Amino acid sequence: MKQLMLGNEAIARGVYEAGAKVASAYPGTPSTEITEYIAEYDEIYSEWAPNEKVALEVAIGASVGGARATCAMKHVGLNVAADPLFTAAYTGVNGGLVIFVADDPGMHSSQNEQDTRLIARAAKVPVLEPSDSQECKDFTRKAFEISEQFDTPIIVRLTTRVAHSQGLVELGEREDIPLKPYAKDPGKYVMMPAMARKRHVVVEERLEKLTEYSNETPLNHIEWGDRKIGVITSGIAYQYAKEAFGNASFLKLGMVYPLPEKLIREFAAGVETIYVIEELEPFIEDHCLKMGIPVKGKALLPLIGEYNANLIRERILGQKAEKLNNIEEEVPVRPPVMCPGCPHRGLFYVLKKLKLTVTGDIGCYTLGTLAPLESMDTCVCMGASVGMAHGMEKAMGRDAARKTVAVIGDSTFIHSGITGLIGIVYNKGTSTVVILDNSITGMTGHQHNPTTGFTIKGEPTRQVDLVKLCQAVGVDRVRVCDPFDLETLEKVIKEEVAADEPSVVIAQRPCALLKHVKFNGALRIDREKCTRCKMCMRLGCPAIVDRGTHVEVNPALCVGCDLCTKVCRFNAFERVGGDHA
Repeated sequence: MKQLMLGNEAIARGVYEAGAKVASAYPGTPSTEITEYIAEYDEIYSEWAPNEKVALEVAIGASVGGARATCAMKHVGLNVAADPLFTAAYTGVNGGLVIFVADDPGMHSSQNEQDTRLIARAAKVPVLEPSDSQECKDFTRKAFEISEQFDTPIIVRLTTRVAHSQGLVELGEREDIPLKPYAKDPGKYVMMPAMARKRHVVVEERLEKLTEYSNETPLNHIEWGDRKIGVITSGIAYQYAKEAFGNASFLKLGMVYPLPEKLIREFAAGVETIYVIEELEPFIEDHCLKMGIPVKGKALLPLIGEYNANLIRERILGQKAEKLNNIEEEVPVRPPVMCPGCPHRGLFYVLKKLKLTVTGDIGCYTLGTLAPLESMDTCVCMGASVGMAHGMEKAMGRDAARKTVAVIGDSTFIHSGITGLIGIVYNKGTSTVVILDNSITGMTGHQHNPTTGFTIKGEPTRQVDLVKLCQAVGVDRVRVCDPFDLETLEKVIKEEVAADEPSVVIAQRPCALLKHVKFNGALRIDREKCTRCKMCMRLGCPAIVDRGTHVEVNPALCVGCDLCTKVCRFNAFERVGGDHA
């Protein structure tokens, strides 16, 4: 039976068919749906971990315990999980261990473009890279086999277009894979220096065997065509190259590390001109050049962003892309904005009003950087806001701390903000941290986390109490307030940044998109009362529109959160239907 599936959905199907028993992950676009789909299979234990490091450690533990196990993350999540990854390469596995990592060329939802293949090479773990949904499923099953055959963790690398594109997938049956017996073996699993030195030898020997396997496996194969042009490629770039070059000859790499040197030389000997088509880093290209094979790649194609068939035709074949449509009128710019009713809007309005420096973090609230809120000053990585606020205080002095706050979401605080807060307390800092508690992991699509009280399957569980947690690490000043109560929120933040000790403000209101969140219905503006002072426009609510001659509310967007009524001095907003707000 065939079924139309996203790449991420096909990955989950492959995990199921391969007989895996444990899956752990932290949500991160474009990898999130992998574990969400895995959770639909009751045969697999699945969970959201506090962060990617914990997720990989759980998967490693399950593997050592004899189960086929997996975890999934986006490319920057692999940075967080790098510590266990590098040493798991030394310990090897018991049950197969597959790590799915989704890169994001073009940075559709990420703070950088990085290439997972470089980290895999440094860790000396093999990498498979599927080109479509069918390969996502098939490569996943193969990855478990390779992991167990060579006693190694293995990475399956995705990119946004493969993860989020649909294709037909031939479904198979689930394998019944029994637990492998666990045997106590400190020499293999305890990486003290004496054991690690011996295991490093094993890693290098394994890499040689994997290189031989890379030359032999059908995952890497030649597709002979017109031999004037030869193309070495992998992943989604293979699809683009096939469309652009047509009947050229292709060396399609499904196993991109270690690379198949013998097969590359065989292919190079059979074609006249060789192009390497790969997104992001010249990983394959550099290896070919190191082998002495004169390939062409990044000299013609960009190092930055996504590729497409037209880009390849234009840059390599000199064929100008034909415009499919000709739009003469300029399309208005539509920057991303916080949703109507977003609980973060009130907080950023107050932070801007107070002219505070705001060290920011990863989440929907990063949109507080944009006009008209323009509140956030920095955003580096998960959890960085807390440590950066502390660092600014230590560099610039206590007066700077009185003008600085860190903002971080509830899920991100659990992910990697807690240790930063401990650092502030331990090192006698006085920074104020604002936890934006919207009762969910918002940016990646409403996944539960340890603060929500529910598991990935929606089962009730113990809920982390943020107030008690902050108090437990030594913060005496912990305040909880509603970010839509602007007057109280402003008062609280003023008091906390002035305090000569660490403080936490928990801005607590659920995400407007949660099903249980109800508002009172759309508002409208009474034009006779409106003076066009435009104070309401400073909120950046997409439902409030300046028409030039007047300001109005778009009833199709307005949810009736009433935040605008808190800033309007003339009571110009009223409920549609006549009831005043």
